[in-house]
Amino acid sequence: MTIITHLINGQSFATNGRLSNVFDPSTGQPIRKVEMANKETVNEAVLAAKAALPNWKATSTMKRVQILARFKQLLGENEQEIINLISQEHGKTREDAAGELNRGIESIEYTMAAPEFLKGEHCRNIGSDIDTWSTFHPVGVVAGITPFNFPAMVPLWMYPLAVVCGNTFVLKPSERDPSSTLLIAELFQQAGLPKGVLNVVNGDKEAVDAIIHHPDVKAISFVGSTPVAEYIYREGAQRGKRIQALGGAKNHAVLMPDADLDNAVNALMGAAYGSCGERCMAISVVVCVGNHIADALVEKIIPKIESLRIGVGSDLNIDMGPLITQAHLEKVQNYITDGIESGASLLVDGRKLSQSEKGYFLGGCLFDDVTPSMRIYQEEIFGPVLCIVRVESLEQAISLINQHEYGNGTCLFTRDGESARLFSEEIEVGMVGINIPLPVPIAFHSFGGWKRSLFGDLHAYGPDGVRFYTRRKTITQRWPKKQTDEAAQFAFLNTRKE
Repeated sequence: MTIITHLINGQSFATNGRLSNVFDPSTGQPIRKVEMANKETVNEAVLAAKAALPNWKATSTMKRVQILARFKQLLGENEQEIINLISQEHGKTREDAAGELNRGIESIEYTMAAPEFLKGEHCRNIGSDIDTWSTFHPVGVVAGITPFNFPAMVPLWMYPLAVVCGNTFVLKPSERDPSSTLLIAELFQQAGLPKGVLNVVNGDKEAVDAIIHHPDVKAISFVGSTPVAEYIYREGAQRGKRIQALGGAKNHAVLMPDADLDNAVNALMGAAYGSCGERCMAISVVVCVGNHIADALVEKIIPKIESLRIGVGSDLNIDMGPLITQAHLEKVQNYITDGIESGASLLVDGRKLSQSEKGYFLGGCLFDDVTPSMRIYQEEIFGPVLCIVRVESLEQAISLINQHEYGNGTCLFTRDGESARLFSEEIEVGMVGINIPLPVPIAFHSFGGWKRSLFGDLHAYGPDGVRFYTRRKTITQRWPKKQTDEAAQFAFLNTRKE
């Protein structure tokens, strides 16, 4: 069985240490093994990144961009192999895997603007013979810790932007589906990236803690669950590191009585059940304004949920693959049981899916009569479970969403501009869609939620990503005219005065 190792200083790095199985979630069988990094392995990666830093930050921005351009080309040439690995280890459909990779490539395309967004600012004559300018400098050795649900896209949110800003990088991907992540990193090496600029260590909490505790790691980007995001933020910040930790979500869609119901239902199907609900931007709650629209939604969406085509991700004719692990399947099933016991109405029971093949399969589920006191409403399920909550007004819907601890994404389905404007203004959520169920910003904006969906001040990728991976230096310079009668000054410079 193939053993997946680490990538350190531009080459495969094996420790012959602890191993973990990588499963095919459609069969439940192990297909590879992956080495799990310990403190010493992480230290090797950080030392390699630290050694590469002086030359890399001295490399011209245009040279860095040229390497990234070749990297983008190689991703296109190897697209099918990457998609196959994502689908095999994660279980998502090939179409979904292709979409993930393409969104990651968009982040690389944004880095092509680095000569523009890194060029700094300049003001001349802010005072007599005085000029001021700002320059942007790399932070140093930075790290990324990424989740299983987007093994290609989320790492590509991080290290292309970090390295184009002059940093070197240590990536700790999910140990559940590491192969596509490692292949993509190897393609970056083929594109001409110098050794040590990007290093990949596979592992679990032991590797995460080693990254947090390492004094040479200056910043950490994280995407995952809220408890882990909060832990990394707290532990990293108290060690003086810059932290950007994206956590969990409970994303609501509000359905107004005037909505285009057919379009809304189709949108909700993809948003709730795409990628088996294993997305931080998945819609898991529909807030229906009025019983009439709620009843109409139930009538239209039940047949669509029941007709979902579920199977192996490599099958081109499916809508949804399996969940990632047996443990996660059992966790989602427990939520369904809890929802029933709490009094919610289970209108579609995905547990009835035939288990003719071994694997972590669960059909689409639909709950009605869900209330805010229920766990299935409060907590992130991260599975193909959609909950319907009924309210009487848009104002009640907004209040309901604003009271929730998460504030990642939300959307509103309506034909009314006044409702859309009120919702956009009043909702306390970081990413908002109007008739768009998954409002994931394009690469030249930034991604991130509010409240307990984000720990740290800056969102991921885009302009906020540039700010996270750079430090501003402001220089004020004076070359006075030759004179001998200038007196000492004991107050701040008055720029209003000649």
